[in-house]
Amino acid sequence: MNILLLEDNEAIIMGLEYLLVQEGYHVSTARSIQEGKRWIQEREFDLALLDIMLPDGDGFAFCKLVKDMEHTAVIFLTAKEEEGDVVKGLDLGADDYIVKPFRNRELLSRIKSVLRRAGKVSARLHYGDIVLDLDTRKVTRAGREIVLTRLEYKIFSSMMSYPGKLFTREEILSGIWDISGNFVNDNTLSVTMKRIREKLGDPEGQVIRTVRGMGYRIEKIGKESQL
Repeated sequence: MNILLLEDNEAIIMGLEYLLVQEGYHVSTARSIQEGKRWIQEREFDLALLDIMLPDGDGFAFCKLVKDMEHTAVIFLTAKEEEGDVVKGLDLGADDYIVKPFRNRELLSRIKSVLRRAGKVSARLHYGDIVLDLDTRKVTRAGREIVLTRLEYKIFSSMMSYPGKLFTREEILSGIWDISGNFVNDNTLSVTMKRIREKLGDPEGQVIRTVRGMGYRIEKIGKESQL
């Protein structure tokens, strides 16, 4: 999956390039409109991440150029948060508009969402005989549907989206609430993880592994576990 990053801030370039490469993307960077034009003449990209304020122009004109090519999705990644800029970017055909500063996991999730809508990747996550359909929110194992509560689905889908990533207990707790909107405590999390494993037929933790003293993760098992 090829991504073009058009950005002139070196610190942001280094951070984003590392983040995206770790997720399995191939990243080409451009620090100016002219450099970006050279890249799109040489290579096809699945996605372009565009800043707006650049040394030799703005990302709006570059967005129009990219969208005229029809096969590349576009996400604006910029500090410009005025409503007029957001509307202009979306009217030019951008698939999303994200304002800096951004959270890494949210950015990755929105990238995957844009790529799914653009038909670049499947809307299903696979792990062995487990399939999670992101559109229908249905989980099956060996063709048998597994009914998860909203809280269970939220935890499991997050982990399935990032195979190999260690989710600390604190990280999971900070991002989930029960159906009433109350914060989930540590004991509830332990019970919920046990219940997810039971429903998956995974009482020994072969799918969802416990990293003692730290948290949980779903191990990568090759291409099957990737989006």
